[in-house]
Amino acid sequence: MSGEIGFEVRGFTPPPHPFGVMMEGHWARLEPLEADTHAGDLYRAFSGEDRLWTYLPYGPFAGAAAYHRWAKDRETSRDPVFLAIRDRETGHVAGVASFLRIDQAHGVIEVGHICLGPELQKTRAATEAIWLMMGWAFAQGYRRFEWKCDALNMPSRRAAQRLGFSYEGVFRQHVIVKGRNRDTAWFSVIDSEWPGLDEAFRAWLAPANFSAGGRQRERLSDLTQLARAGNDPLV
Repeated sequence: MSGEIGFEVRGFTPPPHPFGVMMEGHWARLEPLEADTHAGDLYRAFSGEDRLWTYLPYGPFAGAAAYHRWAKDRETSRDPVFLAIRDRETGHVAGVASFLRIDQAHGVIEVGHICLGPELQKTRAATEAIWLMMGWAFAQGYRRFEWKCDALNMPSRRAAQRLGFSYEGVFRQHVIVKGRNRDTAWFSVIDSEWPGLDEAFRAWLAPANFSAGGRQRERLSDLTQLARAGNDPLV
């Protein structure tokens, strides 16, 4: 019996683990989460925004001390690896993201546990933070970068596609979160797509793409869509 098989993967070396990594861009800096350094600012950034926790498996928190304990417990976690997002314009730490489901043997890594306070939402810093994480992963030799979310979480699904991730379908009755069923929507970027998407991010983040008032001239979703089309042999 014979049949088609996958292409041979040559020269692949398992990439490094992201624990302890710090990344810095023009608008954002990602720092390994440290409760004593970051938890107070993060709790203030999230305070009163209980909707932020709707699709996360934890939160909302009863107070600053409870959030500090949560952050403290995650400082040494190696999967997920939590990062605090600092907006370099304001100097404020106002968001969290993580690397998770880190599969070095197969070169697969996911971004998740994304929680952005209102101050950070829809900013260049927030977009640059995800670009920095993607860029780090592919530069280190990861072959696949994943984004997963509750299939009912439409803002997250739209964000994934704006950022250039390809939709791969829904895993039905995937997990139980806070006692409720979660169907999980899957998205990914693979290494062959990254050069085009990297160019799209760079074009969008360029100062020339924004007016003096900070209004974008070209939308990132348009740029990433063009990048994906250019990589699709069927287009």
